[in-house]
Amino acid sequence: MVRAGAVGTHLPASGLDIFGDLRKMNKRQLYYQVLNFAMIVSSALMIWKGLIVLTGSESPIVVVLSGSMEPAFHRGDLLFLTNFREDPIRAGEIVVFKVEGRDIPIVHRVIKVHEKDNGDIKFLTKGDNNEVDDRGLYKEGQNWLEKKDVVGRARG
Repeated sequence: MVRAGAVGTHLPASGLDIFGDLRKMNKRQLYYQVLNFAMIVSSALMIWKGLIVLTGSESPIVVVLSGSMEPAFHRGDLLFLTNFREDPIRAGEIVVFKVEGRDIPIVHRVIKVHEKDNGDIKFLTKGDNNEVDDRGLYKEGQNWLEKKDVVGRARG
């Protein structure tokens, strides 16, 4: 049996079912594509969360955004961070810290460490390429950073 199609073409009756099969196949392919994409995204998130647990840092990989640490680090460099709370912070270490009121973490070197008798540690940072220390970057009235401000320490 032959039916007339558009503009004088003739298609067999079973030809109309092919379009139905194509729609089903496209939906299936679309479904598999969406499923594959979801698996890739969930795998990436699991790897990221695994790195957070292994490194102890809320952000295990960061990008250097400014030239304040040149020549040690340049814009665009990737840093791998760890943040194990039991490790003491030492002068000379490169830390990534967040300041209250600023969204972007800062990568700078610890230049002074003060430890009080009760065990509290406060420290001062400075970019290698900066003339002055970071007190101007800290929130108003803050002269020192504490361990709670540290996102991580550069490794490697």
